Amino acid sequence: MRDTATLVRLARSAVAGGGAAIRANEPEVVAAITAAVDLPVIGLWKDGDVGVYITPSVRHALAVAEAGARIVAADATDRPRPDGSTFAELVAAVHGAGALVMADVATLDEGIAAAKQGADYVSTTLSGYVPGSPRQPGPDLDLVSALAAAITVPVVAEGRINTPEEAAEALARGAHSVVVGTAITAPTALTARFVAGITRT
Repeated sequence: MRDTATLVRLARSAVAGGGAAIRANEPEVVAAITAAVDLPVIGLWKDGDVGVYITPSVRHALAVAEAGARIVAADATDRPRPDGSTFAELVAAVHGAGALVMADVATLDEGIAAAKQGADYVSTTLSGYVPGSPRQPGPDLDLVSALAAAITVPVVAEGRINTPEEAAEALARGAHSVVVGTAITAPTALTARFVAGITRT
């Protein structure tokens, strides 16, 4: 599925289904989807798979903004960034490029810190994927609630949201919006869920 033309079709399908925005990875894909749909694109650039790899540097963030993302999503955990920059410096650079910033965090403290550093949105994306955050099968709705109570910038619920009921619960707990990924975009994972559900040992 990691093919630009295929991802554009997925984006168009999400638009047809009523989606309000598209979250997309890599500048090439961001540019293609921005050109194809009339919705805001939340862009990011995953580089690597360990440590800080969601838009890990100012260079990555600016490339995503230049590709047309209205919002740039970036890791805002308290781990060191590979280019030595701070999250605040990334925010300033993206704002200077005319885009907004979504802070992907794992904990309440990180979300509060990201908001103080200028993030326009704070998302629960990394809860459960970073040491020190709870590992659980479903979304971290407690973090959604805690962030909504602690900060004034909009909170985005993201991470392991598998059902419409979980999405609705996130909104009820104070989320401004909800990002759904694997549950609607990954045929391999969807097929595996059905196979696991009907397989008897």
